Amino acid sequence: MYLEFFGLRDYPFRLTPDIEFLYMSEAHSRAKAYMDYTVWNRDGFVVITGEIGSGKTTLIQKFLSELDDNVLVAKIFQTQLDEVEFLQAVLVEFGINPFHAKKVELIDMLNTFLIEQFHKDKQLVLVVDDAHNLSPKVLEEIRMLSGLETQKEKVLHVILAGHPQLNEMLEAPEMEQLLQRVRLRYHIKALSDAETRSYITHRLQVAGMSGRHIFAEEAFPVIYRYTGGLPRLINTLCDTALVCAYADGSRTVTPSILNSAIEELQWLPYAKRVNQQRRQPPAQKDAMTEVLREHTRALVNVGNQMARIDALIPALNMLAGRVANLERLLARLAATQAPMEREYIPAPRASIGHED
Repeated sequence: MYLEFFGLRDYPFRLTPDIEFLYMSEAHSRAKAYMDYTVWNRDGFVVITGEIGSGKTTLIQKFLSELDDNVLVAKIFQTQLDEVEFLQAVLVEFGINPFHAKKVELIDMLNTFLIEQFHKDKQLVLVVDDAHNLSPKVLEEIRMLSGLETQKEKVLHVILAGHPQLNEMLEAPEMEQLLQRVRLRYHIKALSDAETRSYITHRLQVAGMSGRHIFAEEAFPVIYRYTGGLPRLINTLCDTALVCAYADGSRTVTPSILNSAIEELQWLPYAKRVNQQRRQPPAQKDAMTEVLREHTRALVNVGNQMARIDALIPALNMLAGRVANLERLLARLAATQAPMEREYIPAPRASIGHED
């Protein structure tokens, strides 16, 4: 849309992950170093966390793109799974057909595969994105898999990436055994004011900007104020600003154009948006929780009633069949009795009188 107008060859602020545009801030570089460590040192269970839109998925793709053919990777990006589905997903990623197998068989298949590949000097890595969505039971399966080891080395290296609540999940008492296996934990912080400026410039240069600056110097502090330094929010705001500048015929994104983009997005400053989310009254939260519980109980009751009705259906069908048989039997009896009634004519009674 605006590429030719600004002299760009590609859209610089796409929301889809693209390692070509990845800006390696200090935090991203540290997180990737931890990922590299878990593979090349054959000793690791790494947990990487970051706010929504901090660039975790793009960083994972960058990490995976640099692995050589000796590394076998299972990449799990869909985490709304139960234990069996998770084990199946891992096996599929390793090129094994796991379907129609029971859980015990899945575990045996996976352990056998891991040990065989380890003896072939293969590196085996399990990468789970959005790991904060995993259930405690699935996390326990991961712990068991990570415990597969020789006397000196781990057979399977695990990288979990997710939102900050992943740390809260791991800190729970029931996750103590899993937490003890974690060698490295790192939280990707949002970009600083200076890094936000460098991030925008970097992506524009990758997209083909040369010579002049598209964003005015005065625009950068405003961008940081409304995005909090989160890459995904920066992309959203900057792309909208470029569209607004194109529509206005301006080859520079000025603060006024940026304000127009902010109005279109209906954004408050990032700090205010976060505070609003945190300031939700506890009473309101409790009321919403209670409403959800009431709806859940109602749904459970309906489900129980439906289950009872379903259980009665076979008995009702059997009873209906017996009633139908009884009706047919009565109809036959009635049909045979009717001729008998027609053939039998009772004799008239003799009258008994008195003589005078």
